[in-house]
Amino acid sequence: MDILLALLPALFWGTIVLFNVKLGGGPYSQTLGTTLGALIFSFVLYLIQQPELTMTMIIVGVVSGMFWVLGQSNQLKSIQLIGVSKTMPISTGLQLVSTALFGVIVFREWKTTQSVILGLLAILLVIIGVIFTSYEQRKDGSKLWTADFKKGMAVLLLSTLGYLLYVVTARIFDVNGFEALFPQAIGMCIGAVILTSKYKPYNKYAIKNILPGLIWAAGNMFLFISQPRVGVATSFTLSQMGIVISTLGGIWILGEDKTRKQIIFIMIGIVFIIGSAFLLGLTKT
Repeated sequence: MDILLALLPALFWGTIVLFNVKLGGGPYSQTLGTTLGALIFSFVLYLIQQPELTMTMIIVGVVSGMFWVLGQSNQLKSIQLIGVSKTMPISTGLQLVSTALFGVIVFREWKTTQSVILGLLAILLVIIGVIFTSYEQRKDGSKLWTADFKKGMAVLLLSTLGYLLYVVTARIFDVNGFEALFPQAIGMCIGAVILTSKYKPYNKYAIKNILPGLIWAAGNMFLFISQPRVGVATSFTLSQMGIVISTLGGIWILGEDKTRKQIIFIMIGIVFIIGSAFLLGLTKT
């Protein structure tokens, strides 16, 4: 039962981008709507839990939430350029590598020889996985890294920076758990308004995309609930399984055009990236 609970973040987070695309709108209205949904959910949860919020927790939470918007908005931009089935596994892989390296360099997390070996092997698996998932093939059989793919990768690097700063900011000041959800959601909304205002995102699509925001916040809540039950390492690993849902959903639900060979390569890439998440989870034990 605890494992099923720990899988809920993956289920929720894996479906967010599918809802974003299905509900429509550009990346800016999608970002704004998602943050509004997260704020609504987090505010209701705050009223129920009534956690004690310090000034440090509020400031750090708001700042980290603003960094999340940088990550999310650029991930959605990448989806417009190269699709869900390509963006999500590559984005997940880049996040795994960046957060792992930061943890090692700044927090000295890999303290044993075993953890160093596992960590380096995990990074290698991510690199292999990204190579497989980024495989391009035109219908005439020629391989090509298109201009959209190159632009999508550049946008994903910026997205990865945003997600990394989101995690790192909260980690440095040890701001996490239920207490952080509401301040982070406030920061997300502030960041979304600042980032998207000149693109006029205030439309029906922003309202529709409140739903993915509710789903994201629910996934965050279940992650915090599951961590003391199954451990941080296990909950972290299981939460990364959402790429299976988002990637395959992009192909089969959103109908993204892929050749049979591309689908096979994407599936192999997913296996490598999930394997890396498993190994990184072991370094945390």
